[in-house]
Amino acid sequence: MFANTPEPPYWAVIFSSQRSAVEDGYADMGERMVELAAQQPGFLGVESVRDADGFGITVSYWDSEAAIAAWKANSEHRLAQREGFAQWYAGFELRVAQVGRVHSWRKPQAGTDAAGQG
Repeated sequence: MFANTPEPPYWAVIFSSQRSAVEDGYADMGERMVELAAQQPGFLGVESVRDADGFGITVSYWDSEAAIAAWKANSEHRLAQREGFAQWYAGFELRVAQVGRVHSWRKPQAGTDAAGQG
C-alpha cells in the first residue's frame, strides 16, 4: 500500500536488507517497529516489501531530519537494531534522501474516468 505523504519536501529513509535464516522474533519486532514509528513526531508513513529470497526494502517517510534522528535514537528502536545486527540480517544499506518531487498515477476503477469520477 502507498504511504499517504504530504506535498514535498519531506524525507525518506530507505532501508534495503538481506535477511538471514534466523526467524526468531523477527515478524513481531517488525510489526512493533511500524507501530512505534507511527507514534513518533514527524512520521509520515511507511512502505515495505520483501521477496522470497529474503531481500527487502522498507521506506519510511519523515517531515524532517530531526524527526529521523529522534527515531534513530529511540531506545526500543535501538534494541531492534542490535537484534538485526546480531541475528536477523546478513547485510543492509541505509540511505536518507530528501523528496523534492512526486508523480502519482492509479489505474481508474471500472466505471470511472481517469480522474476517478463516475
